Amino acid sequence: MRVGIAGYGLAGRSFHAPLLKGCGFEVATVLTGNSTRARQAKEDFPLTKVVDKLGDFLSSDLDLVVVASANMAHSEQALSAIKAGIPVVVDKPMGRTRAETEAIITAAERAGVPVTTFFNRLWDSDSLTIKKILSNGLIGKPFRLDSRFERFRPQLNPASWRESESAENGGGLLLDLQTHLLSTALDWFGPAELTYASIRNIRGNSEDDVVLNISHASGVDSYLAVSAIAGSPGPRIRLLGTEGALIVEDLDPQEALLRAGEFPDGGTWSVPTNSKAYIERGDIREEIQTVPGNYGHFYLEVRNALEGNGDWPISTQKILEVASLIDKAREISVR
Repeated sequence: MRVGIAGYGLAGRSFHAPLLKGCGFEVATVLTGNSTRARQAKEDFPLTKVVDKLGDFLSSDLDLVVVASANMAHSEQALSAIKAGIPVVVDKPMGRTRAETEAIITAAERAGVPVTTFFNRLWDSDSLTIKKILSNGLIGKPFRLDSRFERFRPQLNPASWRESESAENGGGLLLDLQTHLLSTALDWFGPAELTYASIRNIRGNSEDDVVLNISHASGVDSYLAVSAIAGSPGPRIRLLGTEGALIVEDLDPQEALLRAGEFPDGGTWSVPTNSKAYIERGDIREEIQTVPGNYGHFYLEVRNALEGNGDWPISTQKILEVASLIDKAREISVR
């Protein structure tokens, strides 16, 4: 299947392109107006066509469009692809607001063109391991989740639109890493209401320290924190249950592998992609076998759906739930 990638920065080059390649797609066209990224696209895929105009991109006989551009361009590019009748994967978040997200989904439904978004962290090792733990009852009934992406980057990167653009233009961590924490928590524990939000701008540019608390109808409370200026990052996951706790200290190696130019051939990694995880019960700590992470499964499901053999990997309901919580966070933030 011929796929076009709109945008060839971090998301396009380091995530989508290698995953698409590994899952059997042909990267036929890349849309970018950046000369460096155009050169990189030709280095990575010598036979690909590189264009700088959206019209030329959409007229290049594509079976799938992947929107991997800056957040401010997601709506225009996704709506244009839908109008052209081409199925679309939009990198997270689909839209900057619920209204923008809803407009894309409504246009897709009216046109009968599939659209979904790239919540790839649902296929992290820690995410898949939590599902296994929940199914086997290893820690009893869960009641509290601490989930975080914390880093220490005290200096702003002016070359990064995520750090330099305003929230209105799609910058900041609420629309970036916090979308992953929301999508995974909702996937594990079901629908939730937002009970607390703190959206801060510490370094003086975009939103760089965001804490959200959500209360799930299932009885679990999730405490979700992202920060670019955490001098002492906490563990990736701490899930408390009535009979113990699950601790995951770090991410699995998939992102590092992709950034290094590796890809899951046939949609499955040939190297270990497990997080390290532990069950703790007071003073007792036991390492457990985790489930390997595999982002390739996202695009395997996309390929199957395009062939009429299954559903798209992320439902529009889940996409709208995340968008609604992001809007609500801006509404009630104490900062």
